[in-house]
Amino acid sequence: EVLNAEHGRLADLREIFYGAKEPSFKNGFEFQSVNLNESQNKALTNIFNAQDVAIIHGPPGTGKTTTLVNAIKEVVKNERQVMVCAQSNAAVDLLVEKLDNLGLDVLRLGHPARLTPEVIENSLDVKISSHSYFKELREIRKRSEEYRRMAGKYKRNFGHHERMQRDLLRKEARLLKEDADRIEQHITEDLLDRAQVIACTLVGSTHSLVNDRVFKTIFIDEASQALEAAAWIAIRKAYRVVMAGDHLQLPPTVKSLKAAKEGLENTLFEKAMKIPPASVMLETQYRMHPEIMQFSSDYFYKGGLKTADSVIQRERESTVEHFVFIDTAGTGFSEKVKKQTLSTYNEEEAALLVKHLADNVLPDKSIGIIAPYKAQTEVLRDLLKDNPAFDEVRDNISVNSVDAFQGQERDIIYISLTRSNDKNEIGFLKEYRRMNVAMTRAKTQLVIIGDSGTLGKDNFYNAVLDYAQKTGGYKSAFEFLY
Repeated sequence: EVLNAEHGRLADLREIFYGAKEPSFKNGFEFQSVNLNESQNKALTNIFNAQDVAIIHGPPGTGKTTTLVNAIKEVVKNERQVMVCAQSNAAVDLLVEKLDNLGLDVLRLGHPARLTPEVIENSLDVKISSHSYFKELREIRKRSEEYRRMAGKYKRNFGHHERMQRDLLRKEARLLKEDADRIEQHITEDLLDRAQVIACTLVGSTHSLVNDRVFKTIFIDEASQALEAAAWIAIRKAYRVVMAGDHLQLPPTVKSLKAAKEGLENTLFEKAMKIPPASVMLETQYRMHPEIMQFSSDYFYKGGLKTADSVIQRERESTVEHFVFIDTAGTGFSEKVKKQTLSTYNEEEAALLVKHLADNVLPDKSIGIIAPYKAQTEVLRDLLKDNPAFDEVRDNISVNSVDAFQGQERDIIYISLTRSNDKNEIGFLKEYRRMNVAMTRAKTQLVIIGDSGTLGKDNFYNAVLDYAQKTGGYKSAFEFLY
């Protein structure tokens, strides 16, 4: 449908996304909110002036969701109703919760079983049950069911009069059911018409209730994690598109390596980032100590990030080293592969991490431990579980993969790079965008543990090692072993 569109809005948007046509922008409007910083206000100005496509490029901790939610709130004032989508249910629910807190009327489409408890009140089923006509609907359904049950009581051995009675009861039950269906349809249409925001996943935008609806603006969050085909499903219903995401963090999940290499992992968001006027990067981050931020800013964002004053104030009393690399080269630590899952783990590296954490544990801090391999997360969990040093702080510690930490933050982050071998094989540690996510979860301290002998031949990890040397955070594992 997208490729075959010869004219109309879908054809225009396709040409713009693929670089065959310039996007157009109005002039003159400048958005200013005291609740947003300079680049966030610039992003909102861009959204208001964009006629076709606008992009919020949100590096880690820069308030992408806050900016997007404010944009939706402002656009709804002019357009009355917008559609808001994301690739995952979790991302949609987060937006629904924040928009609902701002007092917007949000209707969440999707199966109630897949929704978080916080947004169940916004689901269609719950909204129907709260509607002023619901009491009448329930009474009619109840009467229909009673007539149907009465008709079912007639057995086979009955005469003409009983048959007529049964047919009348069945007819009445059917007419009542049709009445109830009409009322439910009226309630549903009323809820759809009144909603300022209709929220669903990208695939969920094919829902029968919105099949014939077209929206002036569709917002797509986490667009950098959405497969291009999924993005187009929603865009078919749009006159213009606003996307938010960061193509330098987690890419979409593509199970087939062949399909990924042939282009399936290339997102529409990345294509849109090549349209310079459409994109505004949020520059002020509210999460990381400047030393933690700086590596990511320089390596991924051309040095474009800066730290909010509130973070500088928060970290003023902090005495810990903020960016630490503990090098296990020469220790003889070696990786192993779990036979059942073929996942890599490194017991000695995990033990060193747990020892370092036990020696430096702070009771009032949240701690995240990230490992790129599932087998390594399992080893780490086992070591933590059996160690009495963590009895008081166990609830503050979480161990997980990079993907599970996307969108989250902790006071202190440990990363176990796991790989340690003679062949310099680093597997999917080469997915640098994943490392960008891992390294930008920490607020106050980032501790990376890895083997420079294995990792140092790779340009990215060499840059990490150089940065640790420069900031004084480079350590040898031998300092902590005895």
